[in-house]
Amino acid sequence: MRRGISAVAMAAAIVLGVTACGGGSGSGSGDKSDGGGSAKDPASVAGTITYWDTSDAKNEAPEYQALIKDFEAKYPKIKVNYQNVDFTTVEQKFKAAAQSGKGAPDVIRTDVGLIPEYASLHYIAPLDGTAAMSETQDFLPGPMNTTKYDGKTYGVPSVTDTLGLLYNKDIFAKAGITKPPATWDELIADSATIKQKVPGVAGTYVNPDSYFLFPLLFGEGADLADPAAKKVTINSPEAVKAVTEAKKIYDTSSLKVDFASAYDNMQTSFKTGKVAMLVQGPWSVSDDLTGSAFKGKESNLGYAPVPAGSSGKALAPTGGHDLAVYQGSKNLDAAYLFTQFMTSSSSQQQIALKNGTLPTRASAYTPEVLKDPKIAGFKPIMDTARPRVALPQVGSLFTPLQQEYIKILQGQTSVQAGLDAAAKEFGKLLPGYTVQ
Repeated sequence: MRRGISAVAMAAAIVLGVTACGGGSGSGSGDKSDGGGSAKDPASVAGTITYWDTSDAKNEAPEYQALIKDFEAKYPKIKVNYQNVDFTTVEQKFKAAAQSGKGAPDVIRTDVGLIPEYASLHYIAPLDGTAAMSETQDFLPGPMNTTKYDGKTYGVPSVTDTLGLLYNKDIFAKAGITKPPATWDELIADSATIKQKVPGVAGTYVNPDSYFLFPLLFGEGADLADPAAKKVTINSPEAVKAVTEAKKIYDTSSLKVDFASAYDNMQTSFKTGKVAMLVQGPWSVSDDLTGSAFKGKESNLGYAPVPAGSSGKALAPTGGHDLAVYQGSKNLDAAYLFTQFMTSSSSQQQIALKNGTLPTRASAYTPEVLKDPKIAGFKPIMDTARPRVALPQVGSLFTPLQQEYIKILQGQTSVQAGLDAAAKEFGKLLPGYTVQ
């Protein structure tokens, strides 16, 4: 799930809009591997490892705990100390533990966007040549691309997601719309038709979280920065065009946004039929199906790629979670085996069937798994996914961008001035990068 990574940024942005290396010992015991290869005899690996799981404690975690019991049955000499850590606080907790060398888990489930930062700080171990990297040819290219930093592999894809366009088929039918919009201009036109023909219903709800800008940025060939050129690009002409389009959608097609509680109000509006379509991820579907528009009629929920920009391509960010191994672990061999087991095809199938998450291995998309409408709906959308720019500071860039994006949406600043201000802040966070 993506939405928690910029919760702090959103809180900071609302206020403005309205007014070292890791080291030390990890948990567990046993001989420390040099990280350069897998154990010769996996059955001989023994010890205790700690696993930090960030899945939803109530609805998802029980299935991971059941999977861990299967792992311990297969490797009876290894004990797993399972801990469920809140998604919104895990980054701060892990950084503090890795920096101090005290209390870090041996294996952590981490948002894919954090891999470059953790790797650059030497908090997580390179996994190439270890037991963790088993049958890598089976991983889908998109999720596999999220694991790389500086030419090495630092994570193993666990679950994946991206942004798509979810829509209410009944509302579309009432408005006489026969297919989801393929471009942002079509989304604006469809929204106008819906407003005219289905009174009381808005076309969409613009999410002011800057992560949801990515489809528009990518659709114009824009990005936050260009690492090869060492250049900040968030205020490039392409980015200005993308955010100008976002502002147009907000002004013409969106239900009034409550910036103090945007995500929750967006969800409520969609699942109760007050909004016809949303740019959203698969994590929202379970909640959508509890609303009056979809409860008991799951087939009313439509899935489509995000609309394309002027590039003609529908593109959205690759999201999801990877498993990473703490570099200071005292039981690396056990951590590698655990990571391998939890990301295997059979494990991913089990989790997909129980939790409805999208697997990262091609072989895990079995006919049984694809019976889940959400998985079947998002699988083709995953073809539109592309990785975010692999910068250690990428998570920090969301805050200044979101602050300025909200000002732009609220009409407090122009698109160019807002993005210039964000670019200036990017320059402070990206040493050696030029700002145009």
